[in-house]
Amino acid sequence: MGMDRNTIIGFVLLGILLFLYLFISTKNSNELQRQKKVYEDSVALVQFRQDSLLKIQEAQKAKALATADTTGFNKAVTNTEHVSVIENDLLKITFTNKGGQPKEVVLKKFNGYDSTPVKLVNPASSNYFSYSINTSNNQSAQISDLYFDEGVVTKNADGSQSVDFRLPAPSGESITHHFTIHPDSYLIDWDIQVGSPEKLFTQNNFNLTWHAVLDRIQSNKQYEKQRSLSICFSEDNNFDYISQKLEKSFDKPVQWLSVSQQFFNTTLINKNNFASGAVKWQREPSDSSDVLARADINLQTKIQPSASTDLSLQIYYGPNDYSILKKQAAGMDKIIDLGRNLYSFVRPINIWIIMPVFNFFKSLIGSYGIVILLLTLFIRLLTSPLVYSSYLSGAKMKALRPEIEEMKKRVGGDQQQVGVEQMKLFREAGVNPLGGCIPALLQIPIFFALYSFFNSNIALRGQSFLWSKDLSVFDSILNFGFSIPGYGNHVSLFALLAVVTSFLISLYGMSMTPDQSNPAMKYMPYIMPVMLLLFFNSLPSALTWYYTVSNVITLILQWVIQTYIIDHEKILAKLQENRTKPKAKPKWQERFEQMQEAQKKAQQLQNKKK
Repeated sequence: MGMDRNTIIGFVLLGILLFLYLFISTKNSNELQRQKKVYEDSVALVQFRQDSLLKIQEAQKAKALATADTTGFNKAVTNTEHVSVIENDLLKITFTNKGGQPKEVVLKKFNGYDSTPVKLVNPASSNYFSYSINTSNNQSAQISDLYFDEGVVTKNADGSQSVDFRLPAPSGESITHHFTIHPDSYLIDWDIQVGSPEKLFTQNNFNLTWHAVLDRIQSNKQYEKQRSLSICFSEDNNFDYISQKLEKSFDKPVQWLSVSQQFFNTTLINKNNFASGAVKWQREPSDSSDVLARADINLQTKIQPSASTDLSLQIYYGPNDYSILKKQAAGMDKIIDLGRNLYSFVRPINIWIIMPVFNFFKSLIGSYGIVILLLTLFIRLLTSPLVYSSYLSGAKMKALRPEIEEMKKRVGGDQQQVGVEQMKLFREAGVNPLGGCIPALLQIPIFFALYSFFNSNIALRGQSFLWSKDLSVFDSILNFGFSIPGYGNHVSLFALLAVVTSFLISLYGMSMTPDQSNPAMKYMPYIMPVMLLLFFNSLPSALTWYYTVSNVITLILQWVIQTYIIDHEKILAKLQENRTKPKAKPKWQERFEQMQEAQKKAQQLQNKKK
């Protein structure tokens, strides 16, 4: 195998690895994968809805029993709903006395796909917390079905605001939900103050349920549903998550649990840990619904056996912003997918290199498209020692092309001998056969890191550049009105530019190598761009813009090196000089040539027998 073929195979390997990564990362958007899972999803959804219906029936039954009791909880059953609204600069929260909890949570700084403020709790979606209390002997009720007294709002000296909901209860028994909203914060405190807990909770068991509904927020609903939904949690102070798996049980203490979307999350935090729990969730299979997924979460802890006790909880309603999540509960910054599982090795690259550089340029320049361009220039400068040797090797190969063509004419159609002679020529010219592929392969972690970074960077959300209205989603210059399997229902111009520049790089690389007899090698420059186009078309335009800029830089560097840096006459003179000097062969080259010679003799022997 000669230098030219080694280099091409190296870049082919690079392309294949990128292709495999994109395939794995976007496999849920593949129609065949969706069809394969539709039966399992349908069965799971039926079971999920049956379980939800059973819980509703049990709650209704408990409510009916509670209505008939005379223990003093009747007012909590027959009261009417009242709401209280509290705002800070970031949140607008509507509290209801039914269940004594948030009924609607609006993020004031962010808009959804319909240009209205993002709602992480929507009254229409039945998103609520609950737990069971004893209302009398052999009777219980869910707190979400009971009406607390009307909320009392208090403005505190530190600028925070509080609202208290007290549950009407018999003498000696009491439950108060105390919420505190701090200035300029997405985190609210939720203190559950309980009097006579031994009467209200059987064996002092506090079983909190959370029915969470994730509504559509992004314009690309399919991408949001299939790629970015997950349940994240900290169990025994270790971060983990489930995305494809539909159930998880907790046997160790749970510090927090989060229902996360691409750019936003709702997280329940217990300062003193939940002892155990379980979660069951399901993506909504219907494409017509704006509900993306539903989750039923159960978390248990013990109530202290005393005259009165407090449970200190917190709820985070906010964006997946690294700098913000880092300041909340330990490990919450890992909710942002900057590299997980097989690709966890790119997380340090994102945290220590890409993110600081991106934020630095962002602090200087208002246009995020220009920020990405400068980030690309920085990355290419950082990797220049790696890629320069690759470009230099390719340029030397082009200089040797006349020699290689001359050698092929002399040897004829004997491919084994062509390989031997090519290796000899490269050794005499001082060309490293692996110089063209190894540096390129070393850049793969950079691409993986940027793929995670641009998919999860909320700073890009809603930022326009050139014809792209939102750098966090694909750009579209033409909508078909129908979907092409594997491609989509639109044309992304940035994706086209990325593919075209990749195609030009491939053609340039082929122009520097001798003609290939292997048809696969000849057609590879045409096949790879087509495969890339299928995956790039639905990727965030920030990523395809980066890839376009990076490819343009590659083309410019290749042209500059080939035109102004490489001295073809000097390379040929060096070749002639090296031919006159005895030079020991590297051991790998000796073994390679021995293998080629053995194959040649075996071929000759086989021909004689024929």
